[in-house]
Amino acid sequence: MNPLIGLDVAKGESEVQAFFDKDKLFGESFSVKHTKEDLDRLFLF
Repeated sequence: MNPLIGLDVAKGESEVQAFFDKDKLFGESFSVKHTKEDLDRLFLF
């Protein structure tokens, strides 16, 4: 198993998707706004 997190960074907001392995998703993707509160939430993930 090679877990990883993919980030699609855009202006003002990023999309996050976690994987157990290259082709095995972990949950659903979610958006993170570039605010202190949302970035703190991302680091708790």
